[in-house]
Amino acid sequence: MIVACVALTVALGGGSYAATNTTTLSKAGVKAAKSNAQAAGPRGPRGFRGPRGLRGLPGPKGAPGAPGPAGPAGPAGAAGASATALWAMIDSNGTLIRNKGVTSVQKLGTGSYQVIFNQAVTNCTSLATLYGSSGEVASTPDILGVVAGRVNVNTFNSAGTATDRVFQVAVFC
Repeated sequence: MIVACVALTVALGGGSYAATNTTTLSKAGVKAAKSNAQAAGPRGPRGFRGPRGLRGLPGPKGAPGAPGPAGPAGPAGAAGASATALWAMIDSNGTLIRNKGVTSVQKLGTGSYQVIFNQAVTNCTSLATLYGSSGEVASTPDILGVVAGRVNVNTFNSAGTATDRVFQVAVFC
């Protein structure tokens, strides 16, 4: 019991002595006391991760980079079908000069011709041009289907009068 009382007296007395004699502490002692207070013990376990923050605003667009090298050429494609498989060149007297897909030509009158193709042209478009002369030409496929392959062609001079002319006609389906 005596030992306990002495220890208690020393412990209480020493703390109160230090508290009352603050003028005796040196700057080095204060520095040492601060560094001891800041000394960390072993690190504890990591806490839970907090929720993700809001997405920030996008930054400014960067400068474009240099273009890359050209890639290799692709394989050649298959040849396509001809734009038209139906065409003809016809003389002013109604004679067939050359053609593809024509079964017959008939001169109906001055500047009026009928060209019959080997397939229906009801849903097609025809285009006629004069060959080597000025004037006008008109072509009309038989859209009613009375004669499914028929195209009527009329040729005119520059004054608009029906005149026999050499012409070409093509049908696009």
